[in-house]
Amino acid sequence: MNLFFRKTGEGSPLIILHGLFGSSDNWLSIAKVLGNNHTVYSVDQRNHGQSPHSDFFNYKIMANDLKAFIEENNIDNPIILGHSMGGKTAMQFAVNNPKMLKKLILVDIGAKSYPIHHDTILKGLNSINIDELKSRGEADQQLSKYVSETGIRQFLLKNIARSADGFKWKMNLPIIEKEIEQVGIGLSNNDFYKGDTLFIRGKNSNYILDEDIDGLNHHFPKYKLETIENAGHWLHAEQPEKFVEIVKNFIK
Repeated sequence: MNLFFRKTGEGSPLIILHGLFGSSDNWLSIAKVLGNNHTVYSVDQRNHGQSPHSDFFNYKIMANDLKAFIEENNIDNPIILGHSMGGKTAMQFAVNNPKMLKKLILVDIGAKSYPIHHDTILKGLNSINIDELKSRGEADQQLSKYVSETGIRQFLLKNIARSADGFKWKMNLPIIEKEIEQVGIGLSNNDFYKGDTLFIRGKNSNYILDEDIDGLNHHFPKYKLETIENAGHWLHAEQPEKFVEIVKNFIK
């Protein structure tokens, strides 16, 4: 699968993987700043953004997508940064291919399994009649019946693109909904990555709790954990300057 990607900057390679319902668009500003010191590849994972759609959607396959992407673009020893679902892809790739990366950065996601918690968002997205949609405002109004937070709605509605006769979904919504259980799956007990690993969590997020730290140490013995105050799950958007500072310090 030929994944869509955006390339910026110059220097040692760094790959960014977005989260569920996201795309490389969400990381443009961060990629631009990191591009001062790195060649940054911001990738759309399968069934998201401008990458191809597929009926197959799990971390084993997405880790293989990443491996193929690195090989096809002749990327040597990259740092890999993944947020949420992208972090799960990144950690599975690192476990499978420990010699193919320099360092691993996992943003507000742990190694454990997570229960399904996107039901309301999926109901809201499915309530939008994309074939008869007249405007983005109409979509926002419909989605607001399910998702009250304006910022989250704006993030989700970036998945709507104009088509020749109206609008269409960029993401493969039916397959994402069908395979949503796959998104929460954790590493197996025998999965390890012994390279340098940084976990960054938002203080206001519940994705990495204090009781999860033993699990991080089990799978990633050379891990470091940083917490960003006044930030939730989208900490890179809420506290971008602090986020970049932490990333740069870890890379050094």
